[in-house]
Amino acid sequence: MRYEPIDPQLFVRNRERLRAMLKPNSIVIVLSNDVMPTNADGVMAYKQNSDLFYLTGVDQEDTVLVMMPDARDPKESEMLFVKETSELIAIWDGEKLSKEQARAATGIERIEWVASFESWLHRLLPQVDHVYLTTNEHLRAAVVVETANDRFIKKCQSRYPLHRYERLAPLMHQLRIIKDAEELKFIQKACDITEAGFRRLLGFIKPGVGEWEIEAELLHEFVSRGSRGFAYNPIIGSGKNACVLHYIENDKRCQDGEMVLLDVAAEYGGWMSDLTRTVPVNGRFTERQRAVYDSVLRVFRGANEILRPGIRPNEYQKQVVELMEAELVNLGLISAKEAKEQGPDKALVKKYFMHGTSHHMGLDVHARSNPASTSARKASESASKMMSSSARRRTST
Repeated sequence: MRYEPIDPQLFVRNRERLRAMLKPNSIVIVLSNDVMPTNADGVMAYKQNSDLFYLTGVDQEDTVLVMMPDARDPKESEMLFVKETSELIAIWDGEKLSKEQARAATGIERIEWVASFESWLHRLLPQVDHVYLTTNEHLRAAVVVETANDRFIKKCQSRYPLHRYERLAPLMHQLRIIKDAEELKFIQKACDITEAGFRRLLGFIKPGVGEWEIEAELLHEFVSRGSRGFAYNPIIGSGKNACVLHYIENDKRCQDGEMVLLDVAAEYGGWMSDLTRTVPVNGRFTERQRAVYDSVLRVFRGANEILRPGIRPNEYQKQVVELMEAELVNLGLISAKEAKEQGPDKALVKKYFMHGTSHHMGLDVHARSNPASTSARKASESASKMMSSSARRRTST
């Protein structure tokens, strides 16, 4: 087995916490992600809907979770619909979960085949007033592909236009931002694997090594330790490539005297880690490289001291920007006079430090944004308006 077994009680606890947040007489419906095509008959590696995995631990397609705490029949308060396996599927793609396996992995007693979901839906929906459906409300999401959950929202609202539709995303954010001890165990394992990969590289990187060869070394270390591989596309940028925030070509050779930036991390069991470090290709810093490295290290350590329970992300970012401003002055990249005269937007600092400091992680590398922020509220309001306007259009035709 690649991963340590995940305690199914984790998913039982997660569902219990969600159940306590629902309005009376509600139903929650979450669908798995689609298998995404490439070209011809090719498909991408499967990536499960994180909310579904968080609530069930099931990592296969054609899966639907239904939660209805106030169901007339208590046996229908939790139901999981999974894909029925067959001899043909087993030969070509491997067996899917049996009902017994799904029950053991999730702690859900009522398991049905997904082919029966539509008939069950018509039986369950008339019993409830509120319908919780899931949407991707991450602030930086640029979704151009209609997901299975997107399609279901349209279909469900068209078929049952008079129900009260609720957004599941804000509730899932509140749940997923606080990690269970079982989750922390898997995140720590992902971090440990990442560290092992980084330490492997310290004796491997030298002038003439290809960025892609560094990537291969990392992949070998990650997979041999039980990871499926990278938590995200690895960024291995030497020389000027290190200045491209999302450089993923990894196709240049590392030259003597350059620095190489490593923004790489492993996943483990579905949970992610994230690491960025920079090292000299030949093993020794120049005087200027060391000065810049030490400045970044001081900001890193200062940021760790600032990051304590109770601080808000915006205030954290503001204080880290001030630390960075002092180091930019120290390096001579901006003068103290320029720093004092710049506006509150800190444009001079952002020329060199244009991104945010830290982010939540878990089942996603960039976990959901803070719903307390103004921009997050606007995104949530926009999703809500889109849902309600879509329903209004259908009921007016």
